[in-house]
Amino acid sequence: MTVINPFPGGGRFFKGNLHTHSTLSDAVRGPEEVCALYREAGYDFLALTDHFLARYGFPVADTRAFRTNSFTTLLGAEVHAPKTELGEIWHILAAGLPLDFAPTPPEESGAQLAARCSAAGAYVAIAHPAWYGLTVADAESIATADAVEVYNHTSQMRTDRSDGWGLLDALLARGLRLNACATDDAHFKCNDYFGGWVMVQAEALAPEAILAALKAGRYYSSQGPEIHALEVRGGEISIACSPAASVMILGRASGSDVVFGDGLASARFDLAALRGSPYVRAVVTDAAGKRAWSNPIWLDA
Repeated sequence: MTVINPFPGGGRFFKGNLHTHSTLSDAVRGPEEVCALYREAGYDFLALTDHFLARYGFPVADTRAFRTNSFTTLLGAEVHAPKTELGEIWHILAAGLPLDFAPTPPEESGAQLAARCSAAGAYVAIAHPAWYGLTVADAESIATADAVEVYNHTSQMRTDRSDGWGLLDALLARGLRLNACATDDAHFKCNDYFGGWVMVQAEALAPEAILAALKAGRYYSSQGPEIHALEVRGGEISIACSPAASVMILGRASGSDVVFGDGLASARFDLAALRGSPYVRAVVTDAAGKRAWSNPIWLDA
């Protein structure tokens, strides 16, 4: 019997935000203050990802001094290069860059820049695709991406364009094996923080362990609900979670199923509801409408 468990035994879950800005680029709080804000809010880790542009001096924020025994940081940046189908500069999230990551030359494309970030060891995510009208063709060109931002809190607060699942589902239907992530993209010019995060299962609260788990897909994304366990066994998927109003599974095209209830703590589904989809993903929604999303699980794993 085939058994797929994206959260194998070992390690615990650590809460982190992968997309944040400071006064090193276009936000209004300094790096030390930003790290303190997330640490005091109960986050276990943070990636400070300022805009990697010439006008800001191509910053990769050195946040190592703000690490403690109970809080760590990933070094990174939001990198940019020309240009998308709509003529916009690319926005690519890279967590896990070296401090000496070289500035972007004028001739470097978005795909080339993403590949360079990946080669440097970074976790690479296609940032806020709905916010600036990213197309499927755009996203397909970033062959080295690890994930798509499926929820971006500042995009929700400022433009009502927070949801990247439409793009990611289209990519998954084409066979691209990408994960998802939820982030804040906080600039602190409005209430754009503490709205979306990842829960990463890692062996230790250390940058290397967190980064390895992210790249392996050992995490889920959330606005509040918790996914405690997720397992595909034979032709079924079982989900354990914090109290929920609904639990659903989704696959390619219209394949889906849902269970509703008051304080659901678990659900089990027959994968036949997905009509032969090669992947399944789970969504847990609580009574306040907040959601948690699993990464896609490929059923041929």
